[in-house]
Amino acid sequence: MIQKYAFVMMIREKWWNDFRYRNRDGKTVHSYVQRGTAPPKDAKLMLFYVAKPAGEIAGYAEFIERKVGETDEMWKALGMESVLSSKEMYDEFLKNQGNVSFVRFKNLKEAAHPIALNNALMLLGLKRFSRKGFYVDKDTAEKLIMVMS
Repeated sequence: MIQKYAFVMMIREKWWNDFRYRNRDGKTVHSYVQRGTAPPKDAKLMLFYVAKPAGEIAGYAEFIERKVGETDEMWKALGMESVLSSKEMYDEFLKNQGNVSFVRFKNLKEAAHPIALNNALMLLGLKRFSRKGFYVDKDTAEKLIMVMS
């Protein structure tokens, strides 16, 4: 059984860039919004795989928690941590979804040397990444972070 130390999350390039800008503006806590009940549930770190066109593991952050709840309540409580700039944008993104997950993280670090998809697959011994993300153990996470540094 794999130790759930870090979670590799697939993220769109637009959202990744928006989190980077928030981070550079001095915001320290961020929330990634996902429809329904989405992973991760428990981890120490999050690694961000930026999907097409980048196709690379581009950074990491400390996982705080995943909060799940009703869309309006979650927006009121945590909306200011997301990259969705307005309630209208949030509602459009969720499209009347009953529940929503806010994946909270802090201390976002951009990779000095992002790991290209093919290299990441080789390092992890995988044929492809799961779109829902996946956990890796502590040794694997530390190796990936070392390569990114």
